[in-house]
This record gives sequence, structure tokens and C-alpha cells, in this order.
Amino acid sequence: MDQILLDLVKVLTLERLELNLFRGESRDIGSPQVFGGQVLGQALAAASATVENRLVHSLHAYFMRRGDCNSPIVYEVDRARDGNHFSTRRVVAIQHGEQIFNLSASFQSEEGGIDHQQAIPAVPPPEDLPNAAHYASMLPADIPERLRRMLAGRRPFEFRPVLAPMYYLGQAESPPKNVWFRAIDRLPEDAVLNRCLLAYVSDFNLIDTAMMQHGISLLTAKLAIASIDHAMWFHREARVDEWLLYSTDSPSASGARGFTRGSIFARDGRLVASTCQEGLIRLRD
Repeated sequence: MDQILLDLVKVLTLERLELNLFRGESRDIGSPQVFGGQVLGQALAAASATVENRLVHSLHAYFMRRGDCNSPIVYEVDRARDGNHFSTRRVVAIQHGEQIFNLSASFQSEEGGIDHQQAIPAVPPPEDLPNAAHYASMLPADIPERLRRMLAGRRPFEFRPVLAPMYYLGQAESPPKNVWFRAIDRLPEDAVLNRCLLAYVSDFNLIDTAMMQHGISLLTAKLAIASIDHAMWFHREARVDEWLLYSTDSPSASGARGFTRGSIFARDGRLVASTCQEGLIRLRD
């Protein structure tokens, strides 16, 4: 396995301190705080470690404080309920003695039932699109080094946007925003790991969608952004080392908050997951 992807799998493999207590490492990807997707994936990994023979089907989370990349994060799991078909877990992430994040997740044993879904958007296949690294090479020379590392640094996922990113276009664009993505190397056939990795990568490209129709990007001066909450529903099985399409739109922005929703499709057209997020988008004077 590629070393950078192997390192992400290691980050999502938590140390068990007690029956319901776990500890995770952090990685600095260039963002001002611990990447929200990392905390989301680790919290889901902690909750999943307390459930047997059931997979997560939904989660709802709040980001409360900035995470420190240089210190471990402790995850405390509350086994709220184990029913005949569903299990509910609550997770609190703690760092420096304070709560920085909490999550509620629901797990279900496998069942059959009615089945329908929306259609996958008609977009070019990933093979016809340039890698996001192609656009990163065109970044201005004078941007801060930390921001350059976040936008141009090598990642465990490959992204192929249908449209050039906002920081390259330099003009407002209307959603939806469509991005193909996949892990850069093969992964084990582990349904829990694949869902934790899907939660991790789902935090990319969401806040950007709320900003793009205003011509705002990460290069905009005096911009402050942060995830406030994140919700996710897992509809069908998917492998994150195969191409997935992330289609996002933003129905509303107000009160220094942008609301975004997303649909994740497999290459064969199956809708595998849905997301919603509200993020802080503050333009300082």
C-alpha cells in the first residue's frame, strides 16, 4: 500500500485505552486546525469498535473547538442502546481537557426492503479530466506556505474536478460542483474501514461549494472558514479505492454560515452516501 495512504489507515486505527475509551493521533495537512474529516473518521472508528455485526447507516456531528495537530485526541464512547436491529452510539472527542467534537451514530444489521435512488449526474468520466494536482501547480507564487501545502501537498486521495477549482478560475460559478475521487492505492476489503475513510474524505469540497457562487476561495484575503456540523447517511456499499463522484450544491448561505449538501455515487451509478454540512464563512473587514 502507498505510504501516505497507509499512514491515513494508521491514523484511523485507534489505540484502545479502556472498553469504551480510545486515543488517536493527528496529522497536519496544512489546515489551521486538525482536519475535520480526520476527527469525523476517528470518532466513527471508535463508535464502530463497540458494535458487532452492524454497520453505520447515519451519523450527525458537531465541531466545537479547533483541534491541535500536535496532541492526541481521546474518544469516549457511550453505548446508548443496542436493539434488535439498531445500535446507537454517542462519541465525545476530548483534547487538553475540553470537548472539541461530538458525534451520534446509528448502526443497523443487514436488512432488505424497498429500493430507489436519484440518478447520477451526467459528467465526463474521470479518465477525461485532469488531476487536481494539475491546477495546484498554477497557484500564485506568493501564497502562504501552509495554504500551499494544503492545496498542493500529496494526499491519500486523488481528486479530479469536473470544473477547475475556484482558486484557478477566479470567478463565480454556480453549483452543482462535481468531483471524482478515489484512494491512491488498493485497500483491504473491510466495510468498516471503507466507511470511516468515506467519512474522512466527505469533508473535502463541501464549504467550497457554498463559496463558489460568490467568487470566494481559500485564496480570498481575510477569509475565516470552519466546519460547524456534518451529517452523513450511508445508503449502499462502496469501496473508496474505486472512482466515486461527489456532487454538491448549496441551497442557502446567511448569517456568516453556508449550507451545503452532497451526494456520493459509485462509478456504476449507485448512490452510496449523502452528506449535509453547515460551515462558518466569515469575511473580515
